[in-house]
Amino acid sequence: MLHFSISERLFHFKQPAGTSRGVYLTRRSWMVEVTDDDMPGAVGVGECAPLPQLSCDDIPDYAEVLQGICQQVQASGRLDYELLQPYPSMLFGLETALMTLRGRRGVIYDTPFTRGEIGIPLNGLVWMGTHEEMLARMEEKIQQGFRCIKFKIGAIDFQKELDLICRARERFAQDKLEIRLDANGAFAPDVALSRLEMLAPYGIHSIEQPIRQHQWEAMADLCQRSPIPIALDEELIGVNIPEEKMRLLDTIHPAYIILKPSLHGGLHGAEEWIMMARERGIGSWVTSALESNVGLSAIAQFAAHVYGCPPAMPQGLGTGMLFTDNVEMPIGIEGEKMFYHPED
Repeated sequence: MLHFSISERLFHFKQPAGTSRGVYLTRRSWMVEVTDDDMPGAVGVGECAPLPQLSCDDIPDYAEVLQGICQQVQASGRLDYELLQPYPSMLFGLETALMTLRGRRGVIYDTPFTRGEIGIPLNGLVWMGTHEEMLARMEEKIQQGFRCIKFKIGAIDFQKELDLICRARERFAQDKLEIRLDANGAFAPDVALSRLEMLAPYGIHSIEQPIRQHQWEAMADLCQRSPIPIALDEELIGVNIPEEKMRLLDTIHPAYIILKPSLHGGLHGAEEWIMMARERGIGSWVTSALESNVGLSAIAQFAAHVYGCPPAMPQGLGTGMLFTDNVEMPIGIEGEKMFYHPED
């Protein structure tokens, strides 16, 4: 029989994490531990971490609902994926807890990554801030060896952001540095295209969510006319039914989709998105959603499993390891790559 225990954790950022939706100073997570009477001594752990005002399961009674779902899984001995569709962060935590319980020493997928043989290339993340702060962060990422940098934009004056990207491109050509952008829906639909046209000369790989979600017609038109490939992120939140996922992809047809398991249906739902996108010639990569190292380790293992080792494109796992009071896990970032250390 399965047994669950839940503990709430409040993590503190090493530095403020700025997005166009605001600045995060702390991050609340619920850690789920699971044991099995048939597996003495084995413990599985998963992280349930909804993002405030963004996750579709960011609800006031989160802890109570999670407790009730754990009791249902304990009684049935299995996850009901259909029941858990509205609760992607809970699904992610529960499925990874069960997978680490049954895996070898916490390994979810046996890959060259989890065997410590190959690292996963990452994009270096430049958080929003003042022009000077973002410039310093860009320099730091370049010095660390990142060849793909993602800028969070939309919080300061657009001309200053344009200047920052111009400086990056003046120093490094496209074959030396890949530039990704994430607007978090910051552009108004009537100015989005003109701003994308101003950004295009700098050889941008892609831009995430240039306008806010739930504007399918406007987003589809932008995807068709944009000189920069568009990636969907927030647009996928709350779209959990397979038929609705297909309708979204067929309507908007972006260049890429970006999967955060905590937001997009757990590992189960994220893999479903990836397979549907592949069938339509749409690229994808995965990223973390400000989880601690517990969630980050699971997402990194998933990336190595679903995209191969190493993945063809840098993954968005650079948002991990952000806390002063993080959880120790056998992962680490060396240069521009994340490695798994099975001996730890």
